[in-house]
Amino acid sequence: MEQRNQTPVSEFILLGLSEEGELQPLLLWLFLSMYLVAFSGNLLIVLAIVMDSCLHTPMYFFLANLSFSDICFISTTVPKMLWNIQTQSKVITYAGCLSQMYFFMLLAGLDNFLLTVMAYDRFVAICHPLHYTVIMNPKFCCILLLVCWVLSVLDSLLHDLMVLQLSFCTQIEIPHFFCELNQVIQLACSDTFSNILAIYLASGFLEVLPLIGILFSYSRIVTSILKISSSGGKYKAFSTCGSHLLVVSLFYGTGFGVYLRSAASQNSRKTAIASVMHTVVTPMLNPFIYGLRNRDIKLALRNLLAERHSLYIRILCSKMKTCVCNRAQNPQQRRS
Repeated sequence: MEQRNQTPVSEFILLGLSEEGELQPLLLWLFLSMYLVAFSGNLLIVLAIVMDSCLHTPMYFFLANLSFSDICFISTTVPKMLWNIQTQSKVITYAGCLSQMYFFMLLAGLDNFLLTVMAYDRFVAICHPLHYTVIMNPKFCCILLLVCWVLSVLDSLLHDLMVLQLSFCTQIEIPHFFCELNQVIQLACSDTFSNILAIYLASGFLEVLPLIGILFSYSRIVTSILKISSSGGKYKAFSTCGSHLLVVSLFYGTGFGVYLRSAASQNSRKTAIASVMHTVVTPMLNPFIYGLRNRDIKLALRNLLAERHSLYIRILCSKMKTCVCNRAQNPQQRRS
């Protein structure tokens, strides 16, 4: 490895998606809009599931956790990017970079495991409907969720601790809009073989294996659906997992797209632009996929919005009554 000046690094420079000044206001409003849509959409999904007792089932339990994870996932990168654009500063501290990497990997892994668990839930519901309530009991669902969190925490913690062992050169510019693990490792002056090996091993065990589990679950699901004689029964069975299948395709499709783009191109800026689909667009589209395709979610959202509307009306009426009473009392006090 080429020997370069090694100094203690206290900060990195995030170059962002573009250095052209005239594009910065456009990027600011574009990503602010996408962030607000993603945040509010996923928050509505969580509130609808929590408030509606009819949705207190394993499928919606994991969906609520997926929406919560997406809120945190997009919040690890976009707010810092918006702050940098607004303040015209590209600096992120060394500790801030490590923290951003940790939470980004944790929440990306959590999304990955939750999608796998949701595929297993649909497999049990369609292939073993008579045993569904016995297998997917609340205790087992909590254990599955705990396993998802533990695996994600251990994976992200491993990579973060290994980055701490690296020494960095004077070149501290990251051609990305957030601290991405591969980009940070490329800036290191010390040996990065163990870091790269850990990335490949973790990708194999914690990303490829869950994908294989999802594909296996859906192969069994499709086989079971084809055995149903009536077309109405086939449609009803497929509609219960259609939204999840779209989200899985979007998550892994954009993820592999970013990987192939980075492998085929040496232009890190183009890779950063491609990663927007995976890190920003996917969390933004998930609420629309579940909200538009799932009848129970649509009904729960309508009930939630109707309750909030009626609450606002009651508050407004109470304030109006208070104002009328105060106006009626004021003349009497003046006369006395």
